[in-house]
Formats: sequence, structure tokens, C-alpha cells
Amino acid sequence: MVDVGDDAPTFSAPMTTPSGDIEEFSLADATDDGPVVLAFFPGAFTSVCASEMTTFRDRLDDLTDAGASLYGVSVDSPFALEEFATQNNLNFPLVSDIAKEVIDAYDVSMDFDALGVEGVAKRAVFVVDADGTVTYEWVSDDPGIEPDYEDVEAAVGDA
Repeated sequence: MVDVGDDAPTFSAPMTTPSGDIEEFSLADATDDGPVVLAFFPGAFTSVCASEMTTFRDRLDDLTDAGASLYGVSVDSPFALEEFATQNNLNFPLVSDIAKEVIDAYDVSMDFDALGVEGVAKRAVFVVDADGTVTYEWVSDDPGIEPDYEDVEAAVGDA
């Protein structure tokens, strides 16, 4: 498990931008601009994930005012994430971990055995400071639980 104080696992993956473009995301490049919030979610087009991502959308100014960048992360394809972002008017990029390497690196992979679904992201949030150090981590084994958004905002202010 990745804990506070650890070096954040670096990675590159496809990302859909708010303008609908698909680009390459690099955590190392993103942290050059300041703290990064990685908000892992199990799957696009699900009710709790849409609620979480739209709540982050509505609170994005608080994160950016603190100098942070926000990225949603799931194992959905970049094309599915592009449509999910469009349908939910998301104003921040979504990273596609379709290869499931990022959820493995952050140890936030889970299975829905009853549904026969393997290897989706747990609902989790990590704040990574400009030095690449994890300054906040929250991981839930219950995909129905959303993070405490005020805690995330406070962690960004401390990063």
C-alpha cells in the first residue's frame, strides 16, 4: 500500500482532457506544476462514481486556488472516459488505467466477485506534492463511500 510519506509511484497513461482530446499523462510532469490530486474511482457511468466526480467538479476551484491539479483515474478506456466526462460536464482530466498498472502500483485494485468483475480501482484519493511525495491518502474498501472532500482540500493546502 502507498502511504503518506512514500514516494508516489510514477506512471504515464492515456488521459482525456476537458476539451475532449486524448493525450499522454505523466505524473512526473504533472507534479512539476504543483500538488496533484489523484481520485481513483471504480467505473464510469455508475451512480456513486458520477456523484464523486461531479462533486470534485463542483469543488475544483478550491483545489486549483490551492495550486493543485485534479485527475480522476479509472480502468475505463480513454474513449469511455471521454463520454463520461462529456455527460457529466467534468472540467478536469480523466486518466485511463486500462492496463491496470496504476491501480496495481498504488495497491488499490479490487474485484466484484459476485458480478465476475476483476481489477477495478477502489475508491481512493492520493495527494502528491511537487516533490513526488504522498502527503495524503484515503482508500475505501466500500465503493459506496465517497471521500471527505474537505479533508482532501485541507491536504492540498498542506502539500
